[in-house]
Amino acid sequence: MELQNMAPWVSSAEAIDHADTPESLRQARVDSQKWLLASQASAPLSDWLRTANEMHDRIAARAVQMCEKGMVEDGFGPPPVPYAFIAFGSMGRSESTLWSDQDNGMIISDTISADKELYFREFGRRVSAMLEYLGYPKCEGKVMCSEPLWRQTLSGWQKQLTKWSDDFAWEPIRYLIISSDMRHIAGDERLSANWKRSFYELFRKHPDLPSAVLRNTVRHKATLNILGQIVTERFGEHAGDFDVKYGLYIPLVNAVRFLALQHGVEETSTFKRLSRLASLEAAPLPLLDACERAFRIALQLRMATPVKENDGLLVSNGYLAVKPLKQGKGWHELREALSTVRRLHRALQRQLRFMEGRRS
Repeated sequence: MELQNMAPWVSSAEAIDHADTPESLRQARVDSQKWLLASQASAPLSDWLRTANEMHDRIAARAVQMCEKGMVEDGFGPPPVPYAFIAFGSMGRSESTLWSDQDNGMIISDTISADKELYFREFGRRVSAMLEYLGYPKCEGKVMCSEPLWRQTLSGWQKQLTKWSDDFAWEPIRYLIISSDMRHIAGDERLSANWKRSFYELFRKHPDLPSAVLRNTVRHKATLNILGQIVTERFGEHAGDFDVKYGLYIPLVNAVRFLALQHGVEETSTFKRLSRLASLEAAPLPLLDACERAFRIALQLRMATPVKENDGLLVSNGYLAVKPLKQGKGWHELREALSTVRRLHRALQRQLRFMEGRRS
């Protein structure tokens, strides 16, 4: 089953692909997301999510092309060596909302060129600035191609990934976890493929690396108390509300990601990771089925968070008011999903104790 009346999306996709100014590309995004927002309630979740993320991919690829053209027009010339523009975070997992921020990077060929460092420093800055104008806020954690850490040559990336994998401290492992969601968006796909081979080779070389990832994974905010009641925010402007992103969505993403890394699953989408894990029988099938149901609930609730429009673009804080949830079936579904998260994380905590006990 697909989205009803795809004609508006076909028209919007063509507008994105043929946009020749930042203004026309931004307008194409605004038009696309208006249709997506209107179809959200009636569309099958998987179809809607796929279409929304196709929009993001097309916009990002077109923005990169336009920045390349701008570099030529401003005297920098064409790219001196091949490169790949890549996504991390929700975009890497093909799970972006209509208000997601930037999580991206760049892989640059090792081909020798005297101008490439200067070129890609400016190019990365322009791409990030363009995406911000198009409605993708800059990442607070600075995971962007404008930052040297996330814009490196292939050999530079390989050394960086190795360095992170050799240090089991919280921050290097966090960077490695972020990297695991990498997905190619534009440019030379061979660079992304080589990057990915290098990444997964680290997990084959370091048998203790999954336990380091697991230590990061099992930390998450409490969402059910000892009586099984849903925990809401206690203080601040969102007191009494539920944090959908960090209370439900992220714990599921993190847990499934760990299982994928542990079992050599190279998919980045959470749905695809779950499907592959099920085919490998990497965890009890009833638990994986419950995880998929919980993840669908997480996505639906994430899409249901209140949205504000700011100059045609959308903004959401990721919180849901409890009262409307209690009036429908949402409260029961949330509690069911959080129970699955608790079961999953208890299983992972047991696994971590076993892995650490075996090492000692």
